[in-house]
Amino acid sequence: MFQFTKARDAGLWAPFLASLSKYGPMTTLRMGSQTWVVLNEPQVVADLINKHGKITNERPEMPIAGDLVSHGMRTVIRPTASWTEGRRVMHHLLSGSVLRVYGNWQEIESLQLLSAYLDDPTRWYAHHYRYSIAVLYRLVMGENLDKTQAELDDYQKVTMEFTWSLLRSFVDYFPQFSHWVPTALQWWRPVWVKMGDFHHRVFKDWWDPIRNAVQDGTAKPGFVRDTLLHPEMRYKGSEEEAMYLATSVIAAGSDNTRMTLNTFLMAMISHPEILARAREEMDAVCVEEDGTLRLPGMADFEQLPYLAAMVKEVLRWRPTTPITPQHQLTEDLEYEGYYFPKGTCFVINGIALSQQCDEPDRFDPSRWLDGNEGNITQGLWAFGGGRRICVGYRVAQQALYVAMARLVFCFDLTPDGPVNTRKLNHFSLDKQPFPAKVTVRSPSHEELIQQAAKKRECFLMSVRV
Repeated sequence: MFQFTKARDAGLWAPFLASLSKYGPMTTLRMGSQTWVVLNEPQVVADLINKHGKITNERPEMPIAGDLVSHGMRTVIRPTASWTEGRRVMHHLLSGSVLRVYGNWQEIESLQLLSAYLDDPTRWYAHHYRYSIAVLYRLVMGENLDKTQAELDDYQKVTMEFTWSLLRSFVDYFPQFSHWVPTALQWWRPVWVKMGDFHHRVFKDWWDPIRNAVQDGTAKPGFVRDTLLHPEMRYKGSEEEAMYLATSVIAAGSDNTRMTLNTFLMAMISHPEILARAREEMDAVCVEEDGTLRLPGMADFEQLPYLAAMVKEVLRWRPTTPITPQHQLTEDLEYEGYYFPKGTCFVINGIALSQQCDEPDRFDPSRWLDGNEGNITQGLWAFGGGRRICVGYRVAQQALYVAMARLVFCFDLTPDGPVNTRKLNHFSLDKQPFPAKVTVRSPSHEELIQQAAKKRECFLMSVRV
């Protein structure tokens, strides 16, 4: 536990997690009162998390991150008994017809991203976040994102604080303390209670207007109106649970997309040959014989396998989620000659899994060109696995594909100083996470963006009317 936390606090989490694979496919760690079995190779993840998902589906008790910070309602770490109903509702995010509608909205929102790149290229990292959250806000709430910078900063702070709170307090390693020590004597509570109340207040400020619009019949099409609060869905959760479900989807999905787009930009400026190859594929599809340009979109997905492979490689190259929350065993299990007692926690080691390939430090999308490049979960564990896999993985794939394809097509991406590809400061809000220079490819590409952006504004105005 001390090795783990020391490496994390020193920014050496990735090397520490990578080093665990030297002990074999599975590495046992004693983490406070918990036993973790860290899964370092794809086969053991597939066997234990997927094939035995019925009994490796539970989450352990987390008195701090789960109860105090999340009010017991954040879907990703909720116990199975209270998680199942939200999961049932969220599965509608994966239906084909819904994904097609979402793809259209993602293309529309990406035009704001392209325009922002034109207007203020030095703040590309901020544009990534606005695009990411605008896409999720549109899909979940049904509205065009119309929030102040202060409101956006608060929402991003909520996500960062929650991520930071995971496995931060000794109480989540020794959950018994929350039962043994009387509440009045739990000296650790105030700071976490304050954090959880702040998260609740931010979520409520974003939730109430949409909830009210659904109730008075003025809400726009979206996950909340058409699925979560739709009478035919018969959602059994409370309004608080519905609020956390909707707002947590936006928070988690937008922040992971933001970080992945940052990683994409770092990959492009450090591997110019990859950018050139992707652009060559793009130009063959999106530049007419007479030189007329058009923006790539979801309709081109099948014709752009290298771009689809690039999405997977970005997620593999520098994982934004080094490890997923623990999967706790609900009954004894024998596997490959090993005996795992009930209560054992299995942890997917995203860092070790990402290095199960030739030259893992090299960014090379071609490693995914096997006919399954369009299947984002084939051979990739970035979204977790088993019954706890992130249900929005296809929505995320579309958002990443649209943004990456259009940025590759429209902009030159180069370093603006020394770049260390192992130092990517995702948690910087007021400065570039690494030095990058963004310039539009040509006047024709600039005009293409401006014309498309005007059409977007006209479309959004007609939707509001």
